[in-house]
Amino acid sequence: MAYVSVTGSGLGNALQEIMGCDGIVPGDAVSYGQCKTIYAYHPLGAKLAEKPVEMAQSQERKVEVNAAGGKQAVTAFLEEWSALDADGIISQVAITSRIYGIASVAVLVKDQDPAEPLDVLNLAGKELAFNVFDPLNTSGSLVVSQEPNSPTFLKPRGDIAVQGQRYHSTRCVTKMNERPVYIEYTTSAYGYVGRSVYQRTLYPLKSFLNTMVADDMVARKAGIIVAKQQPAGSIVDRFQQAMSGVKRNVVKEAENDNVISIGPDEDVSAISLQNVHQALGEARRDILNNIASGAGMPAKLVNEETFAQGFGEGSEDSRHVAQYIDQYRRELAPLYRFFDTIAQVRAWTPEFVEALKAENADDEAFQAASYEEVFLALRRGFKATWPSLIEEPEQTEFELEQLRLEAVAELLQVLIPALDPLNRAALIEWVQDNLNAFERLFATPLNLDLAALAAYDPMAQAAEMQGGEPAGEEPPAGRADSLRQAYATADGVIRRLQLTRPGVRSSAKEKRHA
Repeated sequence: MAYVSVTGSGLGNALQEIMGCDGIVPGDAVSYGQCKTIYAYHPLGAKLAEKPVEMAQSQERKVEVNAAGGKQAVTAFLEEWSALDADGIISQVAITSRIYGIASVAVLVKDQDPAEPLDVLNLAGKELAFNVFDPLNTSGSLVVSQEPNSPTFLKPRGDIAVQGQRYHSTRCVTKMNERPVYIEYTTSAYGYVGRSVYQRTLYPLKSFLNTMVADDMVARKAGIIVAKQQPAGSIVDRFQQAMSGVKRNVVKEAENDNVISIGPDEDVSAISLQNVHQALGEARRDILNNIASGAGMPAKLVNEETFAQGFGEGSEDSRHVAQYIDQYRRELAPLYRFFDTIAQVRAWTPEFVEALKAENADDEAFQAASYEEVFLALRRGFKATWPSLIEEPEQTEFELEQLRLEAVAELLQVLIPALDPLNRAALIEWVQDNLNAFERLFATPLNLDLAALAAYDPMAQAAEMQGGEPAGEEPPAGRADSLRQAYATADGVIRRLQLTRPGVRSSAKEKRHA
């Protein structure tokens, strides 16, 4: 049989170059090309870069606008947010920054020079495009200052340049993965900037590939049958060779419900790989834990292990993962603020404000406000919050709403006798808002005529019905004593409310604002 040996050729692929490179040792810096190869081909490459981003965006933000026309403003904002595909662009920027260590996004407006400042207030109706740049696109323009006395020390410049085209700082946002280190050059990002998520995991990622080779070997060897046969003797003729082959074929072709015969001193068994499987499994777990530690991620996200009590049950593992995702959401805040502004300007147009005024024709102050005043009021009232990843059981939420309902009812009974009509109406409005927030207890909202309630005087009406004079008001001293007693009782109710678990209280608050 002839063998052909090929040397010095380009056979193989990039992943095999990493797996077969004996020069990769712990502490080696990962290059731009290696980052791209790992992300594109390594089984764990996409998970390390994408998993935190996917979990951070697995829930939609709770958007509120506490201003006149707030509900309509929220609807228009969410429609524009979806039309811009803002979540997808933010995800792309975040993933690219984790792959290489830094990434940028820029907004392009048709027929406008990217080097000029962005006219944010005139984006409505304009044709926009968002480009995401990796460090190779922006190389040379994101080298942060290494001068300790500079205001921009270890901070990326606001503007970027791509193939000679400069983008003004108002048109772009740069996201770094981790903080830059003084005079520490990042090879994958072409600058003194953040680091790739693969920076500390290059060696264990290579080791993981070796476990894949071992898995393939075990899979190919697990079906081997060992037949222990008596030797044919010192002289083997063709007939004896044929008989040995027949016996091997019988063993090979035997299936369920078959009967085969072997000699008393012969044996047939499968090859044992039990010890190999145990050692390989432990080595794989250790490698995955090393990768998770190097990437700064909880090990359960890399191992894809199930939580002991489920993610929504609030176990210690799930809380640790939730804290990690909450921290990563804070890192994404600059990107969300950038897109929030663009979506607000394009959603809350002058035509939208005119439509709001038409719907609120009875509000004279709102009718007199200019477009700029209404827009600024909507922006000041804008609030977007992330819901908690840990969702308390339904029964716990129901019990919390019952506790809050009892507290609201007790406060109402205590305070209402000591209040004048205007403050009494304000208190009842507060009670109404809280009752409407109890979605599990009440299916339909409560709507009272608060203006009529403020003008209602039950003592005067009772005196009028009896044909007498209205009863005199309580002396100031007696009213003061009643108020002090009411406030003391209310303070006790509030203190009892504070005894509820913080996790449950915050979760209920978030769902109430949904």
